[in-house]
Amino acid sequence: MIPSYQDFMRPFLDIAHQANGKEVKLRDVINQLANQFSLTEAEREETLPSGKQSILDNRVGWARTYLTKAGLLETTRRAHFVITERGIAALQDPGIKIDNDYLKQFDEFIAFKQKTNDSDTQAAVYESEKDITPDEALRAAYKKINDALAQDILERTRKVTPVFFENLLIELLVAMGYGGTEEGAAHALGKSGDNGVDGVINQDPLGVDQIYIQAKRYAAGNNVSAADIRDFFGALNLKKAHKGIFITTSDFTPSARETAQNLGTRIVMINGTELAKLMLRYNIGSRDEQVLHLKRIDEEFFEG
Repeated sequence: MIPSYQDFMRPFLDIAHQANGKEVKLRDVINQLANQFSLTEAEREETLPSGKQSILDNRVGWARTYLTKAGLLETTRRAHFVITERGIAALQDPGIKIDNDYLKQFDEFIAFKQKTNDSDTQAAVYESEKDITPDEALRAAYKKINDALAQDILERTRKVTPVFFENLLIELLVAMGYGGTEEGAAHALGKSGDNGVDGVINQDPLGVDQIYIQAKRYAAGNNVSAADIRDFFGALNLKKAHKGIFITTSDFTPSARETAQNLGTRIVMINGTELAKLMLRYNIGSRDEQVLHLKRIDEEFFEG
């Protein structure tokens, strides 16, 4: 029987600890855990209903995600991790079960859970009253998974290189219908700025209407200020442009939003949360794993 993702947490940390400060690869950890729990070949290969990922990979992946959000593991590069001092401390008492309840003592984990659960308030009310219907439960679960995924994709986007970030935005804008073609969009966004992209992209394939872009790949808490908005507004005036998009992986200060509203030029502001949602919507950095069709009775059919 494949253990639950919470049952994988302590063994995952143990393997990372045994690396003596060196990074461990996720695939190696998965294989070691499969051996440690004496999983059969059938159990190792058993997949989710979508058939695109094994249950083992999925559960170990969630264990890794929660340990990382709680600060017991740290991501060094793609699919590679090291144990932190907090993770080492958690292993000191062999009698302690490391699970979600244990992780709740860490503020980072609480903040992560609150961020993924805030949108599920109504669903929580239904559950407490035991009045939730199956389709409501399905939609609540879908929302929760997507919120967690959006948080993860945003954190990864903050860590990419400026060139990678530029290409990411090109792909996103083309997927949204700007630029006409990827080649045209890449040409339009060819000017790199500090930690982001500054350029112009065609709103239509012929380039009759253009939108100027400014993007800042900022860490959480390093919010865009009113001065940044005024500088962008000045650049738009020099170009005699009437439209601009300001994208950041962080957020905008209240004064920045107020400044943008008071300026005559239309400036669309996209913060990190909105950027992550757009990336998910247009499959930039993510892909569809499974499509579920929620159906209902066609009353008109039976009335006929």
